[in-house]
Amino acid sequence: MKLKTILLCAALSAQTSIMAQTEDRFEAWGPTNQETQTGWILRAGYVLGGTTPIPLPAEIRRIHEFKPLGGATLGADFYHMFNRRWGLQVGWHFFYEGFHTGAKVKNYRMGITKDGNYLEGNFTGTDETDTKMLGATVPLTATLRMSPRWNVSAGPFVSMLYYKTFEGKVYDGYLREGNPTGQKVEMTRDNPANYDFKDNMLNCYWGLEVLFDWKAMKHMNVFGGLDWAFSSVFPGDFQTVEFKMFPIYAKVGVAYRY
Repeated sequence: MKLKTILLCAALSAQTSIMAQTEDRFEAWGPTNQETQTGWILRAGYVLGGTTPIPLPAEIRRIHEFKPLGGATLGADFYHMFNRRWGLQVGWHFFYEGFHTGAKVKNYRMGITKDGNYLEGNFTGTDETDTKMLGATVPLTATLRMSPRWNVSAGPFVSMLYYKTFEGKVYDGYLREGNPTGQKVEMTRDNPANYDFKDNMLNCYWGLEVLFDWKAMKHMNVFGGLDWAFSSVFPGDFQTVEFKMFPIYAKVGVAYRY
């Protein structure tokens, strides 16, 4: 009987010790200011992704080239914890994003410039596009502290663009002016037609951000996440690009928490 009592007391003591250590490790996450339960996270990372229609329209028959041009993100998040596990986070993240793509298309609505003349119609052939965007994202996310080392945040974001491009060329095909049965205008690789839609792009878009933080050291985190836009970079009344284009970019980097 004495042995059972001793073992029970030892087990309860060990459990209490483990719970205390877990609490201490959760507290080690922060927040920095224990009175206000707030803190800051400074982030720097690499961005990879592209701007694409979802789903791919039937006019795009085959994508034969997709080259994310890479990018960068730099920003800060301010967080407030309501209890040991749940909190709220708001940030301001500067970003640069870009991608290059090439595709075989058929009856693809297009506005192009060829030999100094502007033409609109349906293009069949090869289309190459380059997109670059420089701006700032403001996310507002709920934070769940899953363990002493893992943290996940999710919520809406709004991105504002300070600089943007959406340009490319078409070749190895032809344009039917006005409609699919209009006058046929040929384009070759040596004499392509060009287009530039940057003036038609919107200055902001919105979507969902998901972000994971892993505590590597006392003040250093490794993070990864995804910004998935739910609104197009072109307005709904833009006739040349008839389908919505959504920026979807992943990011990974390091963060300093204080």
